[in-house]
Amino acid sequence: MPRAIKVLAAGQHRDRSRIDTLILPLDQRRAHRGFVFTAKGTCIELDLEPPVWMRTDDALLLEDGSLIEVVAEAEPLLEVRATDLTTLARIAWMLGDRHIPVQIFANRLRLRRDPTIQALLADVATKLTEVEAPFDPEGGAYSAIPGDDHHHRDHHDHDHHDHDDGHAHGEHKQHHNH
Repeated sequence: MPRAIKVLAAGQHRDRSRIDTLILPLDQRRAHRGFVFTAKGTCIELDLEPPVWMRTDDALLLEDGSLIEVVAEAEPLLEVRATDLTTLARIAWMLGDRHIPVQIFANRLRLRRDPTIQALLADVATKLTEVEAPFDPEGGAYSAIPGDDHHHRDHHDHDHHDHDDGHAHGEHKQHHNH
């Protein structure tokens, strides 16, 4: 069984051909271990160093030097639009304050469908539309970026802001050294 050993960012493999394609939802594009099936039906073992951050047009490097193209699979999403960019920025801040993964476009936001969040946004957004589309949210300051040696995720002190996200901030054992 082929084994994937490294994620190559889109620009790192442009001169090499790909032998197959993986079409994966967001959660599987963050997995460092496990098994996935390519478009041709080949089972690929993931043996990647965490954290993993696969995006559309990245490639998985297999042990034999072959490349597998990565494509984000369409998922049920909510598309959010506002009357102006200031309102859209406020909505983005509100979602970020709740640690909700968001994909940012010039004139809209996309996030996973959630009835509670949809009800919250109904009062501030101009238009909410349910869509099926690839989801590639922003990584934020504390996510893994391929090729970046400063890997960590959500290892910052939460005492800098107040919100109700279901966990007690005083109980966090994770800290970020600025």
